[in-house]
Amino acid sequence: MKKILIIIFTLVSFNSSAVDKSTTFTIEKFNKAQSEGKIVVINSWNESCYTCAKQIKILHEAENEFNDILFLSFEQQKDKDIAKYLGIEYWTTIVIYKNNKEMHRSIGETKKSNVYSSISSLI
Repeated sequence: MKKILIIIFTLVSFNSSAVDKSTTFTIEKFNKAQSEGKIVVINSWNESCYTCAKQIKILHEAENEFNDILFLSFEQQKDKDIAKYLGIEYWTTIVIYKNNKEMHRSIGETKKSNVYSSISSLI
């Protein structure tokens, strides 16, 4: 029984530290990037959401590969003002903006190829 509890604790600890979850979105960053003509990828997540963690991992990888794109994120439950500003109602939402227009929106997408394709189509 002890071994099982240790394994469960280890897995939970590893899962919670596997991705960096933080709010990086500010209206100032978003507006500045838009005025500079940058593509902006925004991710809405929640602390206890497994799908959100998968998306954050994919977007972190994408951030390392797509250098000229700004990746921003926010926690849906804590940052309700951001969600309202962007019209985002659900966790696991990814929204991509280009030239001050929303170009793509997906909810619950966890296939890396689909997320990358959505970003690549706007470059």
